[in-house]
Amino acid sequence: MRAIRRISHSIIGFIFVAAGVGFAEAPLTYEAMTERLGACISCHGKEGRTINAEYLPRIAGKPAGYLFNQLMNFRDGRRNNTAMSHLLQPLSDAYLREIAEYFSALELPYPAPQSTIASADILKRGETLVLRGDASRKLPACAACHGLPLTGVTPAIPALLGLPGAYLSAQLGAWRAGQRRAHSPDCMAGVAKALSPDDVSAVAAWLSAQPVPTPAKPIAKLDAPLPLKCGGVPQ
Repeated sequence: MRAIRRISHSIIGFIFVAAGVGFAEAPLTYEAMTERLGACISCHGKEGRTINAEYLPRIAGKPAGYLFNQLMNFRDGRRNNTAMSHLLQPLSDAYLREIAEYFSALELPYPAPQSTIASADILKRGETLVLRGDASRKLPACAACHGLPLTGVTPAIPALLGLPGAYLSAQLGAWRAGQRRAHSPDCMAGVAKALSPDDVSAVAAWLSAQPVPTPAKPIAKLDAPLPLKCGGVPQ
């Protein structure tokens, strides 16, 4: 309960400060943004590194367009999280974009990948789905959208590496269940619903066991067009 109260107080303070400045009327320094983003940091950790990656993902270094889309999704009800929704409800698009650009610009090292208890067969299945997909089910490879290095693509496609298996499984499961949505057309919803629970476990296990390359920046563009139309992602 103390943790909930601390987060609530941070949220109230954040909203109060944000409301008092006219929602990012002028670009802010990193120092000023850090002071204003106390609520974000209280959950996602100093500099967006995360304090509990299984539930509160790292946001540092993700593409600004992706972060902006997720902030809008929480604010506008496409993603469900009570704390995030209350935090973002009064904030303008311009203010959300400044938040996204601030965290996107942070370049921080990643921890070593998780150890895994998954079998070799499960890891092989995950690797196949991530890198090659499954043509028999018209299921594109994860790498076809997220880039072959799996570090994301600017401006709006996130990395798949550097995330714990539990978080990856939870997000794919949320899309399969319709609990997480994105701008229409929601390509990830279609992909996730084509995956079986075993597929989800295999993909999450393989991805979470991979090291993050250095540098871990998103790539500038894909070698081929996206295999699916995705809302919020420039084609």
